Amino acid sequence: MENINANEILEEIYSIGDKLYGAMCSNNDEGHREVFTSLTELGRTLVDADRASFWKWDKETHKLWTTSATGTDKIEIPEDKGLVGKALKEKRVIVTNDPYSEPEFNREVDKQTGYLTMSVLVMPVASISGEYIGAFQMINKLGDSGFDEVEDVKKLSLAAFVCGIALESVGFFEDSLFDKLTGLKNRKAFYNDFENTFKDYLKPSRATKLSMFICDLDRYKKVNDNYGHNAGDDALKFVTDIMRKHIREGKEDDVYRWGGDEFIMMLPDCDIDKCREIGEAVRKEVKETVFKANGVAIHLSLSVGCTEYDMNKSIEENIAAADDNLFVAKDSGRNKVC
Repeated sequence: MENINANEILEEIYSIGDKLYGAMCSNNDEGHREVFTSLTELGRTLVDADRASFWKWDKETHKLWTTSATGTDKIEIPEDKGLVGKALKEKRVIVTNDPYSEPEFNREVDKQTGYLTMSVLVMPVASISGEYIGAFQMINKLGDSGFDEVEDVKKLSLAAFVCGIALESVGFFEDSLFDKLTGLKNRKAFYNDFENTFKDYLKPSRATKLSMFICDLDRYKKVNDNYGHNAGDDALKFVTDIMRKHIREGKEDDVYRWGGDEFIMMLPDCDIDKCREIGEAVRKEVKETVFKANGVAIHLSLSVGCTEYDMNKSIEENIAAADDNLFVAKDSGRNKVC
């Protein structure tokens, strides 16, 4: 960097490293985002670039996306587009000091922003198993030299290695929060969300209510016994799809697989009457929609227990209150909301 001596550059790197260490010690979404922001900034500093971004490769949606691009908001592109897509497809570092001569370079971004891209370095990032999962992109080497494929890649290598480990660990963490069968968040995710999202609705300054209901399938064991465990699994997916349909637009509602055939639906900005109304809508749709397993029509039903969150009780006590109401629904004939 011009007019900055080696000690100042090291001090900047140490400062970024300190932020990175703190973020990696965090166990929340903000900390995870800060990891990639810090790593991106570290990469930019190491190779003396004007801009930098870290791209994650989502192979399920076939998208490349970034939320850690210096000076930009989230960007999402198809996996086969741009120089990032080319680097991952060809599994190699891409360096160009004349990007407008590259067919894969997206000129539209420069046209829209007025930014002139003079040089680009894209370095694929791999997991510890050697699978490519993302990429570093550096834009515009400061000065007149342009990026050097040997020296700049060497400078980025350690940051790229750490980034691969961090991305893989975030992937493991995210996987641990989801139920494999239904795709719903699980019990661990429920407690994580309660600490990071739903607790905000319990602040004295908020006038809105927080409600929840817990539900399960009536006579679920008979479905497994009579039609097989594949039918039982499909029944859980069937209920999952219906519950998701009743998530209110613009709200932070969420559905969790609590365990077995039990589900919890969290309803912020919702009093007990509205909670009962949503629970009843879910119950009614399950009852009135024919579920088919191996071509056989099966009529399912659901029992629901609702509660409005009591701030004077723990989360476990509130869940127990909803569970008590579920027991009442079961004990008084099933297929009802209490």
